[in-house]
Amino acid sequence: MSPDAHAQETAVYVVSYVELMPTRGKEGATLLTSFGAASRKEDGNLQLTVLQERGYANRFAVLERWRDQATFAAHGTAASTLRFRQDLAPLRISPYDERAYGALFVAAPATPLSAEELWVLTHVDVVPPRKDETVALLQPLAEDSRQDAGNLLFDIVQQANRANHFTVVELWRDARAETAHAIAAHTRQFRELLGPMSGALYDTRLYAALE
Repeated sequence: MSPDAHAQETAVYVVSYVELMPTRGKEGATLLTSFGAASRKEDGNLQLTVLQERGYANRFAVLERWRDQATFAAHGTAASTLRFRQDLAPLRISPYDERAYGALFVAAPATPLSAEELWVLTHVDVVPPRKDETVALLQPLAEDSRQDAGNLLFDIVQQANRANHFTVVELWRDARAETAHAIAAHTRQFRELLGPMSGALYDTRLYAALE
């Protein structure tokens, strides 16, 4: 196994969703940005990107990647993490929804990431007996989508404690590229084949990076 492949196998990917009171979005954005800056200095952090949902100034997502389970666990008990959670609690209208994943189909981004592009997060939930069929559908989706014009990142991760749950992490040059991908033949074919296996709404959300 190559060093890069081994790193992907052992890395912990984390997607967290944050929903705040509608009037506290600006305050929450400041807290999240500070939390991101502190977390990126911790041993084992490979990525931490704070996203704000387009059209919802009070809804955020946090994308993290840690070298291994040990460094992710240490982050969870770090003073800066505990302080952040404490400060964020009075602003929330729902629990801090943190989900840990393992790599399924991931690749290096096509270009250095910036705050200018369009991020897309999609939660894919299928009935447990159809998990392996879903994995077989997701692999060509990732391979084909990385070839779409304007794609900068297309990763698929699998939830650690619910193997029939997946998250698709996309980054597009702009909204026009994302729209072209959404109506592409390979995307529509994937959605058609996935439909009978779905266990919940196909949940796609659009974001802009805060930093």
